Amino acid sequence: MRTQVVIIGSGPSGLLLGQLLHGIGVETVILERASRDHVLGRVRAGVLEQGTVELLEEAGVAARLHAEGLPHSGISLAFDGRLHRIDLAALTDGRHVTVYGQTEVTHDLMDKRDAAGLTTVYEAANVTPHDFDSGAPFATYDKDGVSHRIDCDFIAGCDGYHGVSRKSVPASALKIFERQYPFGWLGVLAEVPPADHELVYANHERGFALCSMRSTHRSRYYVQCPEGDRVEAWSDDRFWDELRRRLPEQTAASVVTGSSFEKSIAPLRSFVAEPMRFGRLFLVGDAAHIVPPTGAKGLNLAASDVRYLFAGLRDFYAEKSHAGIDAYSQKALARVWKAVRFSWWMTTMLHRFPDTGEFGQRIQEAELDYLVHSRAASTALAENYVGLPY
Repeated sequence: MRTQVVIIGSGPSGLLLGQLLHGIGVETVILERASRDHVLGRVRAGVLEQGTVELLEEAGVAARLHAEGLPHSGISLAFDGRLHRIDLAALTDGRHVTVYGQTEVTHDLMDKRDAAGLTTVYEAANVTPHDFDSGAPFATYDKDGVSHRIDCDFIAGCDGYHGVSRKSVPASALKIFERQYPFGWLGVLAEVPPADHELVYANHERGFALCSMRSTHRSRYYVQCPEGDRVEAWSDDRFWDELRRRLPEQTAASVVTGSSFEKSIAPLRSFVAEPMRFGRLFLVGDAAHIVPPTGAKGLNLAASDVRYLFAGLRDFYAEKSHAGIDAYSQKALARVWKAVRFSWWMTTMLHRFPDTGEFGQRIQEAELDYLVHSRAASTALAENYVGLPY
C-alpha cells in the first residue's frame, strides 16, 4: 500500500493534520494502536486558544464548537480570600479563549474523517516507522495477525509522549529537557453547574485549586495533591471539602457538589525533545513536548505544531518547496519554549512547593499582587493565555 503521509496517532493533532491535508488533496493514512472508543474516552484539556479555533475552522470542523463551546473573555485569580479578574479581551484587542473539551474536538474530527471516507486503522499493533532518514520512508503494523507495510513520502508522529515515533529516533540524535514537579493534580468531572462562569485559578496555603468546566452543566475541578497520592484515598466528599477550603468564600458557596464520574491524578512535568524533525519523520504535539496544564497549553501547542507542519507540507506538494518542512522544527520549538515558560511561570506562581517555605509563599503573594495591579503584567499574562501569534 502507498499513501503520501502516514500519520501515527489518532488524537486531535493527528486527525487535524489529516483533515487539513485532505482539504488540499493530500492522501493520508492514520495508524492508531488503541481502539476508537479508547481514544474518545481520554479526558483531557478543554481551553482552546483563538488560533486553535481558527485552525479548526480552516479544517471545516468548527460548527459544533461554535454552537456548544463557551467563549471566555477573562479568567480569575483567587488569593487573599478574594477573586481578581483578568480581562483577557480588554488586554488583547478583543481576543478570547473557548471552552470546548478535547474529547469533543476529537469526536468532530473523527466524524469528519469518516464522512470523507478516509482511512484510519484502529488497534494497529507494532506500528513502526522505517527509513525516515532516506527519501523512501515507510511504516509497518500488524492487524488481525497480518503484517502490513505502507510506503509514503512523510511520517507524522502524533502518537503522544509514550508513542513509538520519538522512541524510533536514535537517542544520540535527541536532546531532552525535563522538569518534574513535586506534586500532582487530582481532578474530577461531575455533572454539576460550574462555580463561576469563567475559570478560577486559586493560590491557597493548602495548595492550588482550579475551577473549570466542560459545559454549563458539566464541571471540571482540580486540587493540588502530594506526589504519590492515590485516587482511592480521595472520596468525593473529601474532594469537595478540600476544594471549598481553597476557594474564596463567595466562590466556595457557589460550588454545587455531586457524584464524580471521572477521577484521576495527573503528575505535572515539563518536557521538550529537540529537534522535532528527523529526515522525513516529524514529531507533533505530546510526542515532542509536555507542559503542566496550568497554562492550558497542551492541546493548543499540538495544534500549533500541526499548523507549521501543514504549511510546510502544503508548500512541498503545491510548489515542490522544502523551505517549510526544513523550517518546521525551528518554528515549532520557538513557540513551544514560550509556552513552556508560561506554563512553568503559572505553575510556580500558583502552587505550594514543599521546599520553599514561608519565603516562597511571600514571593508568590507579592507576584500575584503585582500581577493584578499592573496593567503591563496583566497584559503579559493575557497575551500568553489567549495564545501568542504564530
